[in-house]
Amino acid sequence: MSTSTAPSAPGLPFFVYGTLRPGEVNHGLFLRGRTLREEPALLTGAVLYDGPDYPYAVEEPGGTVAGELVTARPEAYARLLAELDRLEEYRPGDPHNLYERVAREVAVGDGSAYAWVYVAAPSVAAGLRAAGTPIGGGDWRARR
Repeated sequence: MSTSTAPSAPGLPFFVYGTLRPGEVNHGLFLRGRTLREEPALLTGAVLYDGPDYPYAVEEPGGTVAGELVTARPEAYARLLAELDRLEEYRPGDPHNLYERVAREVAVGDGSAYAWVYVAAPSVAAGLRAAGTPIGGGDWRARR
């Protein structure tokens, strides 16, 4: 059973919902062999939008996004966090970010846990809300 963890705790797991999911291209490049656990999980309060070759989670009430909660090996955590920030083009405070890394509670198993989630940055989210294509059911794999 997973329990809730304080969002300020070091070493938060990651909630992944697109190309970092098991079986997807970036999972093999970034996560394979660097995780302790990968569990199905749900992020509520977000809608999934189709992007160019990858999805964006946009924070919106009423939506749910399917993904996995990925717990990194402690010895790999710092490097993995830096690599994922680069992959997602996230730089703290940069107004040109595609994604923002935020701590959010996700449902996992019969409980919940806080995790890092890469959500669409404000300018990207505004464009997606105006003219983007939502992915029905919130599952990027199911869109194909």
